[in-house]
Amino acid sequence: TPVLTIAPGDVVTVETLDAFGGAIKTEDDLPSEVLNMPFVNPQNGPIAVEGAEKGDVLAVYVHSLLPRGPQPEGTDSLIPSIGALVADSNLMLNAPIPERVKKMEVTPEGGVKFSDRVTLPYEPFVGTMGVSPEIEAVSSLQPDYWGGNMDCPDVAPGAIMYFPVQREGGYFYIGDCHGRQGDGELCGVAVEIPATVTVQIDLIKGWAIPGVRLETEDMIMSLGSARPMEDAARMAYRDLVRWMVEDYGFQEAEAYFLATQAGKMRVGNMVDPKYTMGASMLKSFIEQ
Repeated sequence: TPVLTIAPGDVVTVETLDAFGGAIKTEDDLPSEVLNMPFVNPQNGPIAVEGAEKGDVLAVYVHSLLPRGPQPEGTDSLIPSIGALVADSNLMLNAPIPERVKKMEVTPEGGVKFSDRVTLPYEPFVGTMGVSPEIEAVSSLQPDYWGGNMDCPDVAPGAIMYFPVQREGGYFYIGDCHGRQGDGELCGVAVEIPATVTVQIDLIKGWAIPGVRLETEDMIMSLGSARPMEDAARMAYRDLVRWMVEDYGFQEAEAYFLATQAGKMRVGNMVDPKYTMGASMLKSFIEQ
């Protein structure tokens, strides 16, 4: 049941929990003891949009993303069987990686205080955002054509996200905000923060797209989620080429050539049930 129903173009402010639902409060809290897996990555929603139906697109503009709550509000952790450089201890004879929690102060002005030695810039983004699938019951940990847990750092203030509506109302959801993250979300956890996010949700009628797209002032990006990783990359580049053909007047072969020579590939996550890759092209190369 929707928690909110809005008109196209409405601005919504959301107060999200971190990916752990606030359960990891100190560096002494072990994830295996305080988390109820797989019930993590809580989402706000669903938000229904009046008039949205299958064959339409929700366009979501990210206005702002600010950390909220007491410091240190950023959380990183090493969790058994999670991460790109660990064996799955449920399948392998290897011992699980030792658990550890890292807490960090996160402010827009001061950045992410990673340690006494290192302070990183505050580069916030939304890790999980999407619409309801048509028939599947899916985990919020999984990304796919509906969006989901893509963990792509480009889903940041100033970006417009395009989601293909799968059911009446769209049923948009949002959560899992990050203070920053490197490409791939290597250990499986970014700088997880509770946040206040402001988005504007609009509706584009009759625009059938196969999956998630992203646009900023400078570039367009198609996102693909799959395993193995090369399939996610193929999905992203295929849609980027078709986007260039449909909306920018390229012949398919020319778009394929240009993507080969000027396309960029972003690794969103390489740890989730499906990996996410983003294929992008600068607008300066394709706009006339």
